[in-house]
Amino acid sequence: MPTYKTAIVIGASSGIGEALVRQLAKDGVTVAALARRADELERVQREAGDKVRIYAHDVTDYASVPAMFDRVKADLGEVDLVIYNAGVMPPVAESEYNFEKDHAMIAVNLLGAMAWLNPVAAYMEARRSGTIVGVSSVAGDRGRRGNPAYHTSKAALTTYLEALRNRLSRYGVTVVTVKPGPVATPMTKDLGKLPLIIPAEQAAAGILAHARAGTVEGYVPVAWWPIMSVIQQVPSWIFRKTNI
Repeated sequence: MPTYKTAIVIGASSGIGEALVRQLAKDGVTVAALARRADELERVQREAGDKVRIYAHDVTDYASVPAMFDRVKADLGEVDLVIYNAGVMPPVAESEYNFEKDHAMIAVNLLGAMAWLNPVAAYMEARRSGTIVGVSSVAGDRGRRGNPAYHTSKAALTTYLEALRNRLSRYGVTVVTVKPGPVATPMTKDLGKLPLIIPAEQAAAGILAHARAGTVEGYVPVAWWPIMSVIQQVPSWIFRKTNI
């Protein structure tokens, strides 16, 4: 299993991202934590210790990514692990078709990942080492009716990560797709009762375990693997009559 000296966590000011930063710092990894909310990043840094370096950054400011990545690389000296965790999921009503919300989800969940992971991939390919982790979701495994754009963003992210894996594996670079189920974070607090919901700390531990193991596509918790294996096989004409 790889030993990481440095890491970048994108989407690090709360929830899973904050938990990832805390666990990596506790393990002695120097972590660059990126997120929009500078005040929350400062809190994370105070609480997680001097292994954490913070950078205020909006992932939808795509043009700023190369310069930000260069700045972080210069500060860290090298980058062993990059985790793209940024994501948004505004509530969408059953009969709501809201392009503004849809656009926000694609802009952050997918295009932000591509804006970041393209230069990261080029860097790691040239370096011939490194690990890229994309935090996708069980939501991307089927097109559920509840939030079409969110499911689309995660399905597309999963495919993008697979393509990066196929490109980079020959150069010694590991690309890991992690698919958490529901996690108790600010993003899910208003969604009511959710199945198999876990705390952010458990999700972060599972993500890092998959990263270190080099898992191709891993579920968190692993109980989602048999569940989603069945759900993926349900014929479309049956699936559209359900609410799973």
